[in-house]
Amino acid sequence: MKLSKKVWLIIGIVIFVIVLAVLFSIYSRLAGEREQLDNNLSAAQVLLPALTAQKGNLEDQLAQAQSLLDSSRAKFPESVESIKYGEDLFEIADDCDVEITRLTASPPTDQVAGGATYSVSSFVIGVEGNMSDILDFVDALRAGVDFQLPWSAELTAVRISYAGEEGATGTATINVDIYAYKGE
Repeated sequence: MKLSKKVWLIIGIVIFVIVLAVLFSIYSRLAGEREQLDNNLSAAQVLLPALTAQKGNLEDQLAQAQSLLDSSRAKFPESVESIKYGEDLFEIADDCDVEITRLTASPPTDQVAGGATYSVSSFVIGVEGNMSDILDFVDALRAGVDFQLPWSAELTAVRISYAGEEGATGTATINVDIYAYKGE
């Protein structure tokens, strides 16, 4: 069966129109996507300076938090013994009717004496109370009678401030090294 030139021309025109319609629909879809992407890009460009500033602020906050964490870690020894000593110190202070106003501990170090290894922690203890109670507290630390744990204390410095009036309260700052047997 032979088709005439007219039929071939009509078929060609129909195919051409179909191809144009497909290309137009693809182009329209791509143009819509491009418009959406342009809108998204514009919105992102508007947000970028604010997000950059926010990132800078968050990085500053992170640096401050890290610095605070580092300084906090430096203030608190990682040794559990310091906490146990603190419990004894607060109990002794309660028994002597003085109030501990400051307790600063240094990280423990090891010292060897006579073949035995001791863990030594240095404390600065600030107390407040009447003079006789402060002296009782100092004596209790020196004697070590009320220690719940097997440790001994060596007073390295005692500074007392007292108004000198009967019944007046005073303050004391006591430096003490606490020795605990570590064993081997």
